[in-house]
Formats: sequence, C-alpha cells, structure tokens
Amino acid sequence: MLNFLVKTLAPRCHFVMSAGSAEEGSEWLRSHHFDLIILDISLPGQSGVSWLKELREQGFAGEVVLITAFADLDTAIESLRAGASDFILKPFRVPQILNAVKQCHERARLRKENYVLRRADASGRRHRAGLVGETPVMKALRAAIERVASVDSTILLQGESGTGKELVAREIHALSSRSAGPFVPINCAAVSPESLEIELFGHARGAFAGATRAREGLFHYAQGGTLFLDEIAELAAPVQAALLRAIEELAIRPLGSSQTVPLNLRIIAASNRNLKEEVAAARFRKDLYFRLQVVELTLPPLREHKEDIPALVRHFMERLAPTLRVEPLSISEQELSYLAQYSWPGNVRELRNLLERSLILGALNVSALYPGNSAYGTALKSRDSLDLATLEKHHILSVLESVQGDKSRAAEILGVSRRTLERRVTEWAATDAAHPERR
Repeated sequence: MLNFLVKTLAPRCHFVMSAGSAEEGSEWLRSHHFDLIILDISLPGQSGVSWLKELREQGFAGEVVLITAFADLDTAIESLRAGASDFILKPFRVPQILNAVKQCHERARLRKENYVLRRADASGRRHRAGLVGETPVMKALRAAIERVASVDSTILLQGESGTGKELVAREIHALSSRSAGPFVPINCAAVSPESLEIELFGHARGAFAGATRAREGLFHYAQGGTLFLDEIAELAAPVQAALLRAIEELAIRPLGSSQTVPLNLRIIAASNRNLKEEVAAARFRKDLYFRLQVVELTLPPLREHKEDIPALVRHFMERLAPTLRVEPLSISEQELSYLAQYSWPGNVRELRNLLERSLILGALNVSALYPGNSAYGTALKSRDSLDLATLEKHHILSVLESVQGDKSRAAEILGVSRRTLERRVTEWAATDAAHPERR
C-alpha cells in the first residue's frame, strides 16, 4: 500500500515521504513540514486515530485523509472527531485518492486566502496603488523598490508615521517573484505583547489555559508570500528573540508544539522610530536589527517633497470620490499654496484624511490645518516665524482640543498611531515643565 501511494503521488506532488508506523511518522514530522498526511487507521503499534489525536493536540494543522478497510459508522465518526479531513474505504482506485488530495489542497488554499482577505478588508487596504510623485526623491525611491523587489532578502523600511511604509511594502511584494503569494500585514503596536507571539507563531492545543484547539499564526498564512511587520520597534524582548530565531533558522515552532515548521516567505519590517537609535538605547536587539536591515529604505516625509502635493491631491480625489459617491472637488492654486506651506506632521496619511473629510463636507477644509483662523493667509503669515516643531505642536494640540482630548480620535485625524501621539504629548509636557517660558 505504501509503495502504491508513493508511486501514485510522487509525480504529482512536490515532496512525498512514507512511514510504516506512527513512530516513524513522528520522526519525519520533527524534521519536515507536511501539508497533508494520508493515514491508515490500522497501524503496527499506535493506531492511526490515536496518533491523529496526538498530532492535533501538538499543533499539526495540515490536512489528514484517513483510510481503512472497516466500513463501520462509529469508526468514521471517531476519525472525523479526531480531526480527519476525509475518510476513504479500501480498496480504492487512483482517481479516488487523487480527488481526496486535490480537495484537501483546495480547502487549505481557500482557508488561507479567506483569512488574508479578511485581514485586508479589515485594514481597508485591499487594493494596491502605486507611489505618487515625480520629485527626484520619489523617483529614487521607486528605482530602489524595483531593485530590491527582485531579491528575496529581508527589508527594513524606516520613516515617519504616514509616509506610506505599508504601501511601499505592498509595492515590493507586487513586483517580486512572490506576488502570487499572500501579503500578510500586522501592526505590532496594535497587538498586546502577551498576544503578539501567539498571533505570529500560532499555538498547539492545550498550550495554555483556554487553548482548546490548535491555531495557526501569521507566519503560516504568509507562506509563499510576504509577512509585513509594521512598527517593529514596539516588539517586546521575548518576541524579538523569537523573531530572531525564526529568521536565523528559517523555521518556527508554534507555542506548545513539538513540530518545527520551515518557512518559505520574505519578511519586510517597518519602523517610524530610528532602529539604530533604539539599539543604542538598549530597547531593540542589535542582532535582530542587523538581520532585518539586509536592505534598508528610508521613506521621505511629505515636507521634503511638497512639490508632489498637487499630484497627491489629484490622486486621492480620483480614488476617494467614487468610494464616497461624491464629485471630486476643484482645488484652486491658492488652496494648493496653503497646503504646500503646511508642515504635515502626519505626512501623506494626514493629507489623505484631510481630503476625505473635505469631500464629505463638500469643500476643501484647509481651516482644519490652522484652527482658530478663518483667514488662511493671515494664519500662514503669523506662523511664518515658527519652526516646524512648534507648528506641529500647535496643530496637534489644537486637534486634541477639538476632540475633547480623545487621543484615539486625534491620532486618526492626524494619521499617526496613538502611541506616537502619546509619546509626543509626553515629551512636550516634560519640556514645558522644565522650561515654562517656552510654552
């Protein structure tokens, strides 16, 4: 039976191995990853159903087809309860086993695709859009993206919040040889440190209290594609260690599992904080930093390529207006001038949010950038003498005041993370306390 199955499946599958017992199968699983197991119920020593229960408890999440010569209903029910994907009676013909294998692979593919699509829908970034801008700095960035997309190295993206790091990561993925695979993003700052390791690596059944079933992590769903780790500077020390081990060994082990799963994916990491400075401050592992920055790209803030603002305005108007079911707004040269003179602490994301609100209101809401001033020209003139940091502080504090101190809402309006906003406010409070004359 083993020889027959190997001869049948080897020409049609990427990798096929055989084992004559549960013990021998366990040895293979310790050193290899398998998407599918075809398992006879009657084995020498431990039975197939008993071994399947153990595999599921240990975290094996692949498909399992059980075969048996006994056609009683109780055995079939027990097998399905143990976690079998399909149940085939002996003797069977080649088309039967091939159809079972095909259905298992299709179920696994659809499960992965559905998970990735649900995450994409939740983030609101399902559709890819190219980088906008014709300034030298944007042309250089596009050229760098095309160069790094062709290699499979780990990439580190650095830049302020709102500069488009996820957009660049998606562009790299789309231009790479992995474009047919999934793009799986996660914001490391949005998940609690206690949950992040499980979210990334998954866990076996019984790994901790409440783990009644095995769960696959994001590394599993990103297999064959790209895993994007945004705000990686927020990783807690234990997760940094686990990530370093995964990169070095090109394999992961779900929490509580004895099975090592090899990795076939590219990692793109991003940070709005300078990781070299985080390493110097002992907040980020030096060895992990060097593993991540095999290729490093720095994204420019919007204030360094303001000449692209008119193109960005047209781009967002064309994309947002149909979604909101409104007509695009006509933006005057004077209004573009006001936009160009603003410092954009939230970068392109803040510009996009401004334009979206303006489309909803039916007019470009430039006053949101200069609260308390109805005459934009007067506002600009009065602030000409202020440096960018002071202008940024005034704007952020005014936005906080307009939403009655709701930091989550203010961060959304500004296009930055809540942690970034809280860090800025804390820094200003400390400075004001030390130098009250600067308030």
